[in-house]
Amino acid sequence: MDYRNILIVKLSAIGDVIHALPVAHALKQQFPTSKLTWIVEKPAYPLLTMNPHIDEILVFDKPKFRTMAGFIKHGPDISRLLKSRHFDLVLDLQGLFKSAALAWLSGARKKIGYCDMRELSWLVSKPTCGVHRNGHVIERYLDVARYLGCKVTKPQFCLEPSEQDIKEIDCILAASGLNPDLPYVVLAPGTNWQSKCWPAKYYADLATALTRKFKHQIVLIGSPQDDERAKLIQNHADTPIINLIGKTTLKQLACVLQKSKLFIGGDTGPLHLAAAMGARTVALFGPSDADRNGPYGDKHVVIRKNLTCSPCFKRNCDDLQCMEQITVSDVFDCLVQQKPLAEGSLKGNCLEG
Repeated sequence: MDYRNILIVKLSAIGDVIHALPVAHALKQQFPTSKLTWIVEKPAYPLLTMNPHIDEILVFDKPKFRTMAGFIKHGPDISRLLKSRHFDLVLDLQGLFKSAALAWLSGARKKIGYCDMRELSWLVSKPTCGVHRNGHVIERYLDVARYLGCKVTKPQFCLEPSEQDIKEIDCILAASGLNPDLPYVVLAPGTNWQSKCWPAKYYADLATALTRKFKHQIVLIGSPQDDERAKLIQNHADTPIINLIGKTTLKQLACVLQKSKLFIGGDTGPLHLAAAMGARTVALFGPSDADRNGPYGDKHVVIRKNLTCSPCFKRNCDDLQCMEQITVSDVFDCLVQQKPLAEGSLKGNCLEG
């Protein structure tokens, strides 16, 4: 069956939106004449503007819909907007009440979702479970595309920075003191979950060790909320550090990651953005499941401790052993053994002690 107007509902978070991007490529390969629309929350909107397969982006203003009263008040407006597009297919890749409400308000006759839909969203969209139902979340999303007949071999993220984005980040890096003739390693010390953060002092000691061993520059990236951690790292590190915390847009950050020699950080949006931009990554995992949400592809290493309580999926925890037991030596030795700062591919777990 052919489809003329397709809506993807994947609202947040940044890492989750990145994981769903290969679905857009798969749909356009199978239905090249279709119009593909994506509805998303404001923080992830810039990412979608970098993808050439998405024809229209609609913004879901989340603050207006935080309560049932908000849905009742603003629902008619968004329903009119969605119905005006005459969608004949909706893919709910969020699987929550809010995404189910949008799928229903769209008026589309066919609505499908992926495995493990929650909050009664399966009553609106038909869950589609493929062979990867217990695999990586990217493959789970792609199973929805496969259900529609899409031939998927290798996931394609298709994030293309503009020339303007590249020029802007070159200016920002030059102003920050980066030597364009020397490679740099990106460290991302912050995450949205307190439990996913590797200690700031560990990052500082790692930065010092990396500079001494590999002679690479160190660049810190993150949101303004990570500023305090960045200052701690700069104060403890015995090496110059370029601090870009809160100084880049999301599209500029994509350019920083694309140009980097290596990314090191926890399970957060920038990790998955780095992987999508083709950068090598070393991912530090604790409370989340690396098999489901780890960096996708053959350029990556996951470092984690095999504790009985991990993964626990707790945003906040009084016992952070899963992250604190990953030592600076663990990470540094992994870098020496796997040689991610040289040419070649990486894959698997460097440590699971």
